[in-house]
Amino acid sequence: TLPSPCNACLRTCSRILGLSLGTTALFAAVANTLLLFPNWDVTYLLRGLIGRQAMLGSGLWGGGLMMLTALLSSGLALLGALICFITSGVALKDGPFCMFDVSPFNQTQAWKHGYPFKDLHNRNYLYDHSLWNSVCLEPSKAVVWHVCFFSTLLCISLLQILLVVIHVINSFLGLFCSLCEK
Repeated sequence: TLPSPCNACLRTCSRILGLSLGTTALFAAVANTLLLFPNWDVTYLLRGLIGRQAMLGSGLWGGGLMMLTALLSSGLALLGALICFITSGVALKDGPFCMFDVSPFNQTQAWKHGYPFKDLHNRNYLYDHSLWNSVCLEPSKAVVWHVCFFSTLLCISLLQILLVVIHVINSFLGLFCSLCEK
């Protein structure tokens, strides 16, 4: 039989993992909620001027609610973290949803809401900081807000994936140790 310190270690690991998963779920939900209010302004949400990935709410239900269900189902928690990770990555690739001037594209003075960085083939807005305040006209600092919170969600969901994998391994070790004691 395996010594009881093995079981004590597994119980401690489970407690730490549970607390870590709960904390990251809370942070993911808060980060996604803040994406709905660029510059702390509710009018963009009320006017429907929020990007697809933020409205999808993967940080709320994927990284938040599903992660809290990790105590019930590790598979569901892993799925939620993966969805949040993929959605955040796509959001960072596409750039923010904002009002921008389309005149460089069609030679007329016109503003519209959309994803101005999505079709930039020769420049990457993530690396070209000169685009951050010059392309998105409204909301102000849309790129900073977008990059900040979707990067946060990306990191949190990656941490959650790691924690869930450790949780699954810990659960299997706990099962194995309990079988060896009998």
